Amino acid sequence: MNMVMAIMPRDEAERVLQALVAANYTATYMETRGGMLRQAQMTLFIGVAAEDLDEVLSIIQKTCRSEPVVESVEGQQAPVPVPAKPQLGGAVVFVWEIQRSENY
Repeated sequence: MNMVMAIMPRDEAERVLQALVAANYTATYMETRGGMLRQAQMTLFIGVAAEDLDEVLSIIQKTCRSEPVVESVEGQQAPVPVPAKPQLGGAVVFVWEIQRSENY
């Protein structure tokens, strides 16, 4: 059994939670603040069997990043396409191996 703690921007957390639930995983989450700017983040805690760990990490990685929206302003030329697709968001993820878990 493993415990995954994923810290991500609030706007990304909802998509990650939806993707986890769609894949039959559950998570506990809370709002946290930290970092230099004390920005609001969401921290997700996911208990997962060792054999499912890679799938959960993959869901977080794929879902927690979004492509920025580039809008053209009226009267200006269309934005120049960028060869690489920049991504916003992302998560900091910690994984602990849980040796014992009990419900009371």
